[in-house]
Amino acid sequence: MPFERIVLIFNPNSTGDAQGKAAALRQAVHDAHPGLPVELRPTEYAGHATLLAREAAAEGRPVIVSVSGDGGYNEVVNGIMEAGNPDAVAAVHAAGNANDHHRVTAPRPLPQALHADEVTRMDLLRLTVRGPGGDLIRYAHSYIGIGLTPVVAVELEKGSKGSLREIVTVVRSFGRFRPLRIELSDGHRIAIDSLVFSNIPQMAKVLKLSANGDPADGLFEVTLTPHEPRWKVVTKAARAATTGLGDQPAVTEYGFTAVKAAPLQIDGEVLDVEAGDRVHVEIVPGALATLR
Repeated sequence: MPFERIVLIFNPNSTGDAQGKAAALRQAVHDAHPGLPVELRPTEYAGHATLLAREAAAEGRPVIVSVSGDGGYNEVVNGIMEAGNPDAVAAVHAAGNANDHHRVTAPRPLPQALHADEVTRMDLLRLTVRGPGGDLIRYAHSYIGIGLTPVVAVELEKGSKGSLREIVTVVRSFGRFRPLRIELSDGHRIAIDSLVFSNIPQMAKVLKLSANGDPADGLFEVTLTPHEPRWKVVTKAARAATTGLGDQPAVTEYGFTAVKAAPLQIDGEVLDVEAGDRVHVEIVPGALATLR
């Protein structure tokens, strides 16, 4: 077999029945490739998937599969990047709520992908937060955001799809939100309602951030919404949830300083940024090997 082993990482307490889906996937791979070892690795706590993925990716040519949603896949991706083995291959089997990355990239079923042995390389976003305690580095497969849009995204993931309900969610989230102030690299301070860096064109199942997002073009899109009157923000957020926002500026890096503490979201996972922290986002072209 072209791959040495398959490692399925899942959260046994997932609301998406990740354990059951992992067991079914293991059987499907065994039926299609009876000589290929398949290991089940359940997580025990938040962040454990990163450790499991780092250990699994340390050597050889394994395929590490995240049986999860976007947050679980984020942990697996970071573990593989920490291992530093260019022959380790990542894959995701949808078992979460939004499953944005799986839905947008539309990979073929794992048994078929293993048979084809077609590996491609995908860009990743690299986030560096520089604070008094040192640098924190994390990778994102889909998006990094701060402000209203990530807040709306989390609320949308909790609800069900439907344009009216989506717009109601946007309005409800906006009522609890206050604008943020950031300092750009040139020293200019601006008030924003939302700032999202995206590697794929969609997030939270329905928010269409850009029409030009591509996880393999060496660029990421920047969707910036300066602080505006409420009706304009609601209109833009509702447009993102329905028709989409169209093309957005594409860059290779972007930096700012947080004027006040604020939550930052990376593939749906929350990371706190403190006042004075410098945030830098850059694209890492072809950083991750994945199954086509």
